[in-house]
Amino acid sequence: MCKISPSVLACDFSHLADEVKSVEAGGAEYLHLDVMDGVFVPNISFGPCVIHSIRAQSAMVFDVHLMITDPIRYVGVFAEAGADIITIHYESCDDPAAVLREIHRLGKKAAISIKPATPASVLKPFLSDLDMILVMTVEPGFGGQSFMPETMASVRAVRQMIKESGRVIELEVDGGINAQTVVTASEAGADVFVAGSSVFRASDRGEAIHNLRHAAESVK
Repeated sequence: MCKISPSVLACDFSHLADEVKSVEAGGAEYLHLDVMDGVFVPNISFGPCVIHSIRAQSAMVFDVHLMITDPIRYVGVFAEAGADIITIHYESCDDPAAVLREIHRLGKKAAISIKPATPASVLKPFLSDLDMILVMTVEPGFGGQSFMPETMASVRAVRQMIKESGRVIELEVDGGINAQTVVTASEAGADVFVAGSSVFRASDRGEAIHNLRHAAESVK
């Protein structure tokens, strides 16, 4: 089953709790929370206090994407704040395996992400430690960017790696996902779709989420 993970970067932060509730009521399974430090990516978003503040407002899976340098310093804080899945970037640390093990030690699901220019092959050594892989379909750091179709080669390569591993690992895509590009990403093998503007800027969030899921599942 395909899952939709609305990205709060696109929501109205002056009504954050209500925005979160609206996408949960609309049927989203995950809530995507982009944490950016202004170093690993050229933008700053929010930290664990914001995640903690909305944790009591939602039963959704909190899909926390750490776009920060040396993430092992902070995974404990985000686990305590309410993260269910913690995603680190392959490019952000010297020893990704150690960070993934620490995430599991904290009782959370562990995921790793790659930027568009990073070859999918770098992920092979970590498959046994992963619950999810995130392939960025835009350059990380800002919402509202255009989908990069060339990243589908990485999605297909990751899907093949997952198949060969025999493990159950979700494959997520993030960046420029709408009712058209979700089909392209689903055909390539993705099954979790981060969507920001296409959900939070829709007049009917439930309909937007339903349409994304239906489009993704139509090619499975």
